[in-house]
Amino acid sequence: MAFYDLPLEQLLTYDPGEEEPKDFMTFWESTLEEKAPEGGKILSMEERPDFHLQVFRVFDLAFSGYGGQPVRAWYILPKDARGPLPCVVEYIGYGGGRGYPYHWLTFASAGYAYLVMDTRGQGSSWIHGDTPDLPDEGANPSRPGFMTQGILSRETYYYRRLMADAACAVEAAARLEEVDPDRIAVTGGSQGGGLALAAAGLSSRVALCLPDVPFLCHYRRAVTITDRDPYSEIRDFLKVHRHREEQVLTTLSYFDGIHFASHARARGYFSVALMDTICPPSTVFAAYNRYAGPKEIEVYTYNDHEGGQQHHLHKKLAFLRKYL
Repeated sequence: MAFYDLPLEQLLTYDPGEEEPKDFMTFWESTLEEKAPEGGKILSMEERPDFHLQVFRVFDLAFSGYGGQPVRAWYILPKDARGPLPCVVEYIGYGGGRGYPYHWLTFASAGYAYLVMDTRGQGSSWIHGDTPDLPDEGANPSRPGFMTQGILSRETYYYRRLMADAACAVEAAARLEEVDPDRIAVTGGSQGGGLALAAAGLSSRVALCLPDVPFLCHYRRAVTITDRDPYSEIRDFLKVHRHREEQVLTTLSYFDGIHFASHARARGYFSVALMDTICPPSTVFAAYNRYAGPKEIEVYTYNDHEGGQQHHLHKKLAFLRKYL
């Protein structure tokens, strides 16, 4: 894919001019107060030596998320580390779940406490998950799409539950005895990057926010500029529900990374790929340029949605070491 979005010199100052809903933070504060009053409470934590990882301690953890529902996570520690430790909380890309802990060893290898949050209802596309959405209704992890579930109302939209979970995961990390609650970073790629932005906008505990090629940003532009999933799920919904466009876009405005970014105060470290056809670069820069905390961005000129991969991971570890 060649360049298809705005040139870099325009991206660096791009702002869509969209105003957040006047009750944006009121909506989210009431969501967390009413739907997650015990958000982050540790419901269970079992050490799992059966994974045979001799230099790590691995815990199968569940914490209270949206609606008090249990959200699963892996909590991984360097085996001989002494607390309090800085902690990295990671969120997973679209369609993925927590899988096995073997996939998630880098940050613990670097000496951090590490919590990777399972993604409710997902985990059936490229790596399995263990957390159903709305478990009292008999739900189980399933394949995409999730982008239009409950989309006709902010109250029922799927991402209300998932973004509340993301904020609760930060609270869960802060409750762990090995973790320094003043040194918590959030990160993730694609959907995980969008959730990291939401967590940074909703939780004052977040010290660093490291979103990679973040999804869930600037929906109004995304659904018109890319043909690829997952944004195309929304476009295809509107092909059929022609009369629901403004209703849908109003709902999405409460879940847009550009608005969470304007409330974030943590130090930010973004990445963007200029040939990204899943998360168009203008949607990433829309969030980056609104980001209210001190910030930096790495630009990968010739990459699609894979972004900087291990090259960028190397830079993230240096950033964490410098600031966390």
